[in-house]
Amino acid sequence: MERINPAIASHGGVANLIAVEGSVAQLELGGGCQGCGLAAVTLRQGIERAILEAIPEITEVVDVTDHSMGTNPFYA
Repeated sequence: MERINPAIASHGGVANLIAVEGSVAQLELGGGCQGCGLAAVTLRQGIERAILEAIPEITEVVDVTDHSMGTNPFYA
């Protein structure tokens, strides 16, 4: 997370590792990422790639964020 959070912080976002179950990492996105329409893209094309490359034991990254709080609730 030390490499990922600085990259998404410029957009007001933050990623937190919630749990690792077997080879699955569960992440929660917060700040500007929570509820953002591009959160799935950020997760799949940025965060997930970085985690899978850095930690070979992880084979899947799952977003456990409650995105129902609306678009960018951090800024509300």
